[in-house]
Amino acid sequence: MELERPKFESVETENLEKWKLIGFGGFGQVFKARHKKWRCDVAIKLPRDADGDIELCEEANHMAQVSFHSSVLRLYGIYSGYPPNGGQKIQLGIVMEFMDRGSVQTLLETLSGPPPYPLAFRLAYEIAQGMNFLHEKGILHHDLKPSNVLLDGDLHAKLADFGLSRVSTSVLMNSKEMSTVKGGTPEYMPPESFDPLYEPVRKFDIYSYGILLWSIICGKKPFPDADPGLVKVRIPKGDRPPCKEIDQTKAEGLRELVGLMERCWDGDPSKRPDFGGQSESNDIVDARTEMQNMQLDHQQSNTSSPSGFTAEMPASNDTLDIPLQQNNVSSSARNLTEHEKAAEFVDRNRKTLIQEVSEVLAIAEELGDLVHPEAYSKIRATRTSRDGMRELFDGPLRSGGRRVKAAFFDALKKHHPDLVERLGG
Repeated sequence: MELERPKFESVETENLEKWKLIGFGGFGQVFKARHKKWRCDVAIKLPRDADGDIELCEEANHMAQVSFHSSVLRLYGIYSGYPPNGGQKIQLGIVMEFMDRGSVQTLLETLSGPPPYPLAFRLAYEIAQGMNFLHEKGILHHDLKPSNVLLDGDLHAKLADFGLSRVSTSVLMNSKEMSTVKGGTPEYMPPESFDPLYEPVRKFDIYSYGILLWSIICGKKPFPDADPGLVKVRIPKGDRPPCKEIDQTKAEGLRELVGLMERCWDGDPSKRPDFGGQSESNDIVDARTEMQNMQLDHQQSNTSSPSGFTAEMPASNDTLDIPLQQNNVSSSARNLTEHEKAAEFVDRNRKTLIQEVSEVLAIAEELGDLVHPEAYSKIRATRTSRDGMRELFDGPLRSGGRRVKAAFFDALKKHHPDLVERLGG
């Protein structure tokens, strides 16, 4: 079979430094490395042997179709070279966005329980948004679970490891969990998938999403003590994670979320809702729209930020300082953090900033690694400062969240202090 290599930006060994192994498994290895020219860390997935190149290229082609979505891990290019793993032949690899803030799984483990409800609602909505985009592009995730949902600096969700890949590394710092079941993880697989003749369809992911919602709401793994072989037997017989422990009066919209979760894991695939897009029936509930309505309702019941969550994830996954109760938002969550104040200032004054900021390149340089080289090139190529600011707002400031907006605000104070003061910053 002739290998069709994806036509992406090529990343050579000489472009990289500070290699560090962060994950390994049946498929191969994942490294963290520093790209010298891009001035940022990247994750590089390498197959175990040459036979894995075909699957790797297929995965890269899938990622290329969806990685520009804000809720999907970004693909940067294809690696070709001699990595520091002792290989004597040129190896191909996928160069991806590096996430050192953890996954939903590491968040739940660090909290030893569920996240605050505002964050849980936001994660549920963003995951559904990303999954809708994958499905509209004709791509099945096929292994949707907490370790495959990554978190950025503001705890926004990004989908990773989709496209029938055998490896399940989360491209995280110190993450070594790999999938042991080709095509999915038993606890998150629908009952029909245990039939050897089963061919996956979109309803596979819908079921997995329901189990994932339960994990987020309850803060733990489904069937934690069960043998995988027993799980494969019990799920087709109707076993599901218990819902009795969920107090559905704790938060507005929680009862509806639990109802959605239970419909997603229905034993009859035709009764499961749909993420949207290519619906198979007009009678199927659009889970994405339903989650958006729940999120908006929940936001309106809080005077804090859209997420209602003020915690900052540390640079490493060793500790997590979260000034919130696990099951309800404390009063401190109702006060805006410095990042939130900066983000609110930037959002409120978007039109004026586009019209009046002139030091766009200088500000973009101040942001450093927070602006991807592609975005920086677009800003630099613009003819006017207004066009440059539009690129900055539509790119890094839109996708980077509060952290990038806070850094932008600091740079703005340095280069345009009078403007910031005039606008009340």
